[in-house]
Amino acid sequence: METLEELPVATAPKKKGDKITERIPETDMPRIVIIGGGFAGIELVKQLSKEDVQIVMIDRRNHHTFIPLLYQVATAGLSPGDISSPLREFLQDNKNFHFRMARVIQIHADEKEVETNLGFLKYDMLVIATGASTNFFGNKELEKKAMKLRVMSDAIELRTRLIENFEEALQYYDEEQDEIEKHMNVVIVGAGPTGVELAGAIGELRSHVLPKDYPELDFSKMNIHLIEGADRVLPPMSDKSGRKAAKYLEHFGVEVSLGKLVERYEDDIAYLNDGTQIKTKCLIWAAGVKGNVIKGLREGAEDKGRILVDEFNRVKNHEYVYAIGDVSLQISEEHPKGLPQLAPVAIQQAENLGENIIRLQKDKELKPFKYVDKGSMATVGRNRAVVDAPMKITFGGFFGWFVWMFVHLFSIIGIRRKVLVFSNWVWNYFTYNRGNRLIINKDLDDL
Repeated sequence: METLEELPVATAPKKKGDKITERIPETDMPRIVIIGGGFAGIELVKQLSKEDVQIVMIDRRNHHTFIPLLYQVATAGLSPGDISSPLREFLQDNKNFHFRMARVIQIHADEKEVETNLGFLKYDMLVIATGASTNFFGNKELEKKAMKLRVMSDAIELRTRLIENFEEALQYYDEEQDEIEKHMNVVIVGAGPTGVELAGAIGELRSHVLPKDYPELDFSKMNIHLIEGADRVLPPMSDKSGRKAAKYLEHFGVEVSLGKLVERYEDDIAYLNDGTQIKTKCLIWAAGVKGNVIKGLREGAEDKGRILVDEFNRVKNHEYVYAIGDVSLQISEEHPKGLPQLAPVAIQQAENLGENIIRLQKDKELKPFKYVDKGSMATVGRNRAVVDAPMKITFGGFFGWFVWMFVHLFSIIGIRRKVLVFSNWVWNYFTYNRGNRLIINKDLDDL
């Protein structure tokens, strides 16, 4: 097998308008282009930070977001800066690392280059780590009208919608109950970890925060609906954890509807497949994700909305093109439907690929990837969480909540952000006060 050192260096005559290439230094080192600054992309940069390679990361945004805590930004528990890290922080200790905020248009595999809105960039090795986006399963109407929670702008928009709805509810008289009900009700579609955690957080707001902010409103009439197409809560986790989570949701007064689907949403009414109609001005879609597949891959490389890879994360029918994280589809006997689209999978794949790139440089045999399932967890408000640990160990309650909090705090990038998140959690725990209840994108001319 050809080693990475034997590859031709990624230099070529610059094309007109190649702004992305002009400012990246030419080098004799192999160039590794990473598309995406999520968990997988960042971990790969860490793995290769001391190697003799040039790394160029491309992302549409200039920051990494700790997605598991987005729901806390949406429910005013944390601020955006608490869980977001500028990607250029990785430049500080590595002169061979370059970041460009750009949008990838497509891949030209034959020419070994990436086309972006800033121009064309040659690569010796390409790593696609573009993550995933919300999956509406082809329902264009819901895609246009429903709220989602996948990136930071979604969280800010959702927080704004929730608070604006309560502000607007104050404008109606008691006899206008239909309008008040629409503004106060919340419908969440999908009872996976995101939906469950979001429902629990909104339930906490209804119990401890909103009545103080809006004493004129009767929050006993606010309904939080959690709609799930499967027959239980938390389908990806164990049945025991699902039952526990359902009890925790009941404690917060969340109305859980199982085996039902939201078919359409129009005129502030969510229509379920069993004929149920729910009035709401806030419908949140948390029912699944799909891979962010890039155009230009050769035929046979894409399946089920993800990129097919082998046990080394090599993209099918491509040379020196790899895919890791949520966008990749790695099928095995243990995982016939592919590995789950979770952060631990992305991180472990990046670690393994980093090792293999080093092995390529030394002309050593590649190491196949094997996912080590370290468990999964979800929290449902304070003092309540469910954890599926290895060896089929399941627990919950306060201890589960403490484990959930420790794991997430440890996973956040940067000491300063860890301190910020922990101090916010402590303050919220003892005061029941969420200080980020802000509307920051409202045009004053609209008032």
